[in-house]
Amino acid sequence: MNQLLGTILDRINPHKAPRKYPGKLPVKFLVDFLAHVLSTLAVLLFAAVPVFANEGSIAFVGARIIDGTAADPLEDGVIVITDGRIRTVGPRSAVTIPAGAQQIDVTGKTIMPGLINAHGHVGNTVGLGTGAYTTDNLLRQLNLYARYGITTINSLGGDEAQGFDLRNEQFDADLDRARIFVAGSVVLGDTEAAIRAEVNRNADMGANFIKVRVDDNLGTAQKMPRPLFDALVDQAHIRRLPVAVHLFYLDDAKYILNAGADLIAHSVRDELVDREFIDQINSRNVCYIPTLTREVSTFVYESTPEFFADPFFLKAVEPDIIAQLSTPEYQSRIQNSASAQGYKVALGVAMDNIKLLRDGGVSIAMGTDTGPPARFQGYFEHMEIHMMVEAGMTPHEAIRASTGVAADCINVHDIGTLEPGKWGDLIVLGANPLENIENTKSIESVWIAGNRVLD
Repeated sequence: MNQLLGTILDRINPHKAPRKYPGKLPVKFLVDFLAHVLSTLAVLLFAAVPVFANEGSIAFVGARIIDGTAADPLEDGVIVITDGRIRTVGPRSAVTIPAGAQQIDVTGKTIMPGLINAHGHVGNTVGLGTGAYTTDNLLRQLNLYARYGITTINSLGGDEAQGFDLRNEQFDADLDRARIFVAGSVVLGDTEAAIRAEVNRNADMGANFIKVRVDDNLGTAQKMPRPLFDALVDQAHIRRLPVAVHLFYLDDAKYILNAGADLIAHSVRDELVDREFIDQINSRNVCYIPTLTREVSTFVYESTPEFFADPFFLKAVEPDIIAQLSTPEYQSRIQNSASAQGYKVALGVAMDNIKLLRDGGVSIAMGTDTGPPARFQGYFEHMEIHMMVEAGMTPHEAIRASTGVAADCINVHDIGTLEPGKWGDLIVLGANPLENIENTKSIESVWIAGNRVLD
């Protein structure tokens, strides 16, 4: 049995070198493996059915459809959702809407997939404080994300049992809050044994990723020694888990790629990337998550940000948080912070690197590192997309980075694009974001598994 599973998984992930499996596979591993197989079969079965859907379907009729793939938008399109999953997508002239289906007229609107944050954090923050990791707070934040059209969050660290439970509960047609995927703890340790033990603890809980930091916080802390990083990657891959890396420096980025890292979770911010790095990341099929708004959050409160007057921001923020961030004392502290000013410079490098990586054909996924205090969940994801365009991506590329590409980067294959068999997670917009990327904020409704998210 173990040998069979190993063979199958090596075929699913051909870029990984074949690895030996331990003599006994944990029950949680088997459950996750079977869930992956069933999810894949569901996509295939739905893709095989004809355009006629069952009674109880929802049909969105007449919209411009940006489907999250490289395809051009479909004008006057129809999307049919049945039992939470997309049954049909096509031009109005080619789709037969089933009798009795609920029809929603979206003529003149734009529909795009729900946005995916490939690097966020969920559950620990209330206001400007932390230490509030509870199921209620997780649900509050997942609902906040959803109201902003972010329908999936890949939470890379700080995840506890309640987050894993919510992840396990989301695979049904009744879902009406954002999906969450989890990494467990950010792995730390002073010895190889401690590192391997922490990787195993997260794996035993059912983590989707292993998260690690390789950073010295602008020279104020010690980075994880490279032999320990090597041990972490080895243990994660033994457990068949991808490794997501927090980093800052180009030299570290090159090292972690050679060591087998699977996801770069922040921008290279110390210098411009070079051809060697671009070739490395492409040859290893590794995705790059810029998290530009993470840098913004470190210095923007040195004065009153323009977005404090944006109705799209104000609709969900607590006034007391704005007041605290606007005091002269708080602003002075940021103005005099060496790290804040250092990250302000680093943002410029990160922006320049997006253009270089985009031109080099690197897979770029939208991620924000939202979740900590003053990194505003929901709003910052839209800011991130807009900054990606400012940095040199086209609106269509930035949308794909936030939908279909992001789904591939986090290894979740039944979301991210509007195609038959995938979950019916979508946003109805009043204006076309391909004409102006700011139009991602023109949200009229959000749907998850075909269920409307309450405003």
